Amino acid sequence: GDRATAPGSGGSSPASGDAVSPAPAGTRTADPSPDAGSGSAVARVIGLVNEERAKAGCAPVTADSGLTGLAQDFSEDMARRDFFAHTDPDGATPWDRAKTAGITGLGGENIARGQATPEAVMDAWMKSPGHRANILNCEYRTLGVGLHQSPGGPWWTQDFGF
Repeated sequence: GDRATAPGSGGSSPASGDAVSPAPAGTRTADPSPDAGSGSAVARVIGLVNEERAKAGCAPVTADSGLTGLAQDFSEDMARRDFFAHTDPDGATPWDRAKTAGITGLGGENIARGQATPEAVMDAWMKSPGHRANILNCEYRTLGVGLHQSPGGPWWTQDFGF
């Protein structure tokens, strides 16, 4: 799979981006305000993450504004520059981007592209071992979710923190 680990983490903090498949072409129409309604979708993703964590005996994660900004910026950047990877075209990793944004304690990142709903993206992530490991990592305490709606997307990012 496509996995990256935080420097000094001993490999315990995967960033996972496999097991994501684009939606069939023509499944959605253009929206004049691309990110309209994304706030409720983001809240739903966090709720679904916490449902899965509760089943696994993990404490819930809470939304973090810094991680939310990091995740939103990355979803928008993937859409704008048309790439889909944890390492951006400039070679920056999730931890590089966090450092640039002044964010410490980034644990892991999940990305997805093409799932139309929070339920669909969570289903894809939970069926992928690396993504599932991030969602169910009981050490993570905070989460930021980014969603960008545009042709070729939606583009989803989860950034987990300690």
